[in-house]
Amino acid sequence: MKSDAGRAAEKVARQSYGKLIAFLAARSRDVPAAEDALCDALAAALRTWPERGVPDNPEAWLLTVARRNLLQAARRQTVRDNARSTVAMAFKEAEERMNDVHDAVFPDERLKLLFACTHPAIDKSVHTPLMLQTVLGIDAKTMARAFVVSPDAMSQRLVRAKVKIRDAGIPFAIPERPLLPERLAGVLAAIYAAYGIGWDGLDGEQDSRTGLTGEAIWLGRTLTTILSDEPEVMGLLSLMLYCEARGHARRSGGVYIPLEEQDTGLWNEIMMAEADALLRKAGSFNRFGPFQCQAAIQSVHATRRRTGTTDWEALATLYRALIAMKPSLGAKVALAAVIGRLEGAAPALALLDALEQRSVASYQPYWAVRAHLLSELGESEAGATAYRIAIGLSDSPAVSSFLTDRLRAIISRSA
Repeated sequence: MKSDAGRAAEKVARQSYGKLIAFLAARSRDVPAAEDALCDALAAALRTWPERGVPDNPEAWLLTVARRNLLQAARRQTVRDNARSTVAMAFKEAEERMNDVHDAVFPDERLKLLFACTHPAIDKSVHTPLMLQTVLGIDAKTMARAFVVSPDAMSQRLVRAKVKIRDAGIPFAIPERPLLPERLAGVLAAIYAAYGIGWDGLDGEQDSRTGLTGEAIWLGRTLTTILSDEPEVMGLLSLMLYCEARGHARRSGGVYIPLEEQDTGLWNEIMMAEADALLRKAGSFNRFGPFQCQAAIQSVHATRRRTGTTDWEALATLYRALIAMKPSLGAKVALAAVIGRLEGAAPALALLDALEQRSVASYQPYWAVRAHLLSELGESEAGATAYRIAIGLSDSPAVSSFLTDRLRAIISRSA
């Protein structure tokens, strides 16, 4: 019974953490307090459920206990009476609404929390990790690795940002139209970062990352419904759907399969059709942005399922456009890989050599592409060195195994 209760608590925490935190924080205006209240509720579940059984609606049970925890904490604090009453009234109203619903469904406030996390009062450098933790429950250690900082530094930044939300009285609401574009860019970046972390975690391990792609796509769909005339929102959802459609083709028996070698018959046609339609609709607004550009890149790859070939010229054009709009390291490395297919390894390596060396030192895709290009030129020793660096920087066992096979091949040819 204890193991069943533990699994139930872990499942609801994984699936509903962000939804619960958003609901609690939107009413208390205090993210740390909401997190503490939910943490205590989860602890109570682990104590109570093994004896009394798992409730029919674990999510509602946790919300009820967490809400009570928040109210008790508010009463204990030395705060102004009107602030206490405001918190109490908000939760009383929420409880009354929930009591009217048979299955205790409560509103999903995660998008409001996303926008609270992108408020100008909060340092921009912490927008994305703050949203990833509060809305999707990603731990500081995972984010520290993704953002190349120490776990302690990441934790400190997140704590400061959450306190800022509380102390500055930052509203939990979707901004008015004049303020929307700048704030929206941060929200889209965070959703895509969440998708990327989940996508990178697709090696069969059942950790907290594996459900992030679905969560990110849900957020993208919800945002598209609310902001139906924002082409970049459609572009982001289209981009994620193109990538998600290829999920089952990325691995075969745990072995990594690169995009150009994937069996297109395994790609999800329905999901790709939806991505196509979203991209066309986004284009009708004549406001081309980075996420639409990235979706267009994926659309070129998706076309291979019908034509059997890849339009490398189109990819080069799109990557140059993306770099002009948003000169990210990933786009520059990807352009070099495309140029390698179009013009050969030498001009592609020249593009890589022109990149700032400090920025590429720990960037795994750079070393993987560099290793391949050096191998194409017959520079076995340098290529082997690059492969070893790429392997060392990879978090994915499947990708590491794939690169190791490439390394063995280059060593064998040079022997």
